[in-house]
Amino acid sequence: MRGKQETQGFMLTTLTPDQLVPQDHPIRQIKPLVDRALAQLSPTFAAMYAEDGRPSIPPEHLLKGCLLIALYSVRSERQFCERLQYDLLFTWFLDLNIGDGAFDPSTFSKNRERLLQHEVAPQFFHVVLAEARRRQLLSAEHFTVDGTLLEAWASLKSFRPKDGSGDPPVGGGKNPSVDFHDHERLNATHASTTDPEALLAKKGKGKEAKLSFLGHVLMENRNGLVVEVTVTQATGTAERETALAQVGRQPGLRRLTVGADKAYDTEAFVEGCRGRQVTPHVARKVHSRIDGRTTRHPGYAVSQRKRKRVEEIFGWMKTVGGARKLRYLGVRKNQLWAELTATAYNLVRLAKLVLTPPLPGAESACRTA
Repeated sequence: MRGKQETQGFMLTTLTPDQLVPQDHPIRQIKPLVDRALAQLSPTFAAMYAEDGRPSIPPEHLLKGCLLIALYSVRSERQFCERLQYDLLFTWFLDLNIGDGAFDPSTFSKNRERLLQHEVAPQFFHVVLAEARRRQLLSAEHFTVDGTLLEAWASLKSFRPKDGSGDPPVGGGKNPSVDFHDHERLNATHASTTDPEALLAKKGKGKEAKLSFLGHVLMENRNGLVVEVTVTQATGTAERETALAQVGRQPGLRRLTVGADKAYDTEAFVEGCRGRQVTPHVARKVHSRIDGRTTRHPGYAVSQRKRKRVEEIFGWMKTVGGARKLRYLGVRKNQLWAELTATAYNLVRLAKLVLTPPLPGAESACRTA
């Protein structure tokens, strides 16, 4: 018997979003961690707003929204607000009721400067990291550094001479025709009119050049959690200079080790590490700056094995977190995005580590690593 199609109508219900999200859903392991971290930031949130006036969208909603954008590969803040209108999981994660409407996407852009001014993203990142440290999931001695190119939100057609010379684009409109043949384009003489901080860079010989920024990650070797994340301009030396700065900020009473690929096997980086009482466990070139005094120790082989996990971080941030092409202009705004995306990555890792009991003998293995 064919069923009858009934039209939708208004319905009075006593259901809550919490009852509709499956109890075994993975995000249920992440939400308590997020709520505890945001509770610790309450004094910072109170200082961000005036005591009187029209109530704003709670900053907790903005930060949770940024996490959902990273976790669910949402393309934009506008698409997130649209999805918040009908996705009950998003509604539940933000502690909203079924009947509550979504806020306007301009709320993100209007509050971004406030988040930057009060350094909310780095505080949020370090509070989550402190939770991992409290659970003894972080190594305090063994780290890995690496960097990657992040394509800027700017077209090569916007890369124009700084002095205003050159032929104007032909055709007009949003996508004019530009002839790059027989024109040398250098960062010293050219700049993007869309994002002046983006620089022309390429991954290696034979690769195409793109307007890019550099993303830098410092990873601890025990469980592969992000300890520091930094976005800089894509200069030729920024990768190693930023890595030295990241390693130098790590506290510890014992000598640290830092693993890295062959790009870090340079005199400046190796000597810079040793000057900071850090042992450089970098992959060796043909004419290497490190010798048997470092490579003969078993810890060097462990660091070389562990350092490859940093690629998992970059892979997640690019395929899931939206780093395939950046959404924002300038170093400051992209740094905000990077810290929130790295926080989302750490929350995913932390939830898995908390749920998964350690294997027998894993604690002693972590100490040797």
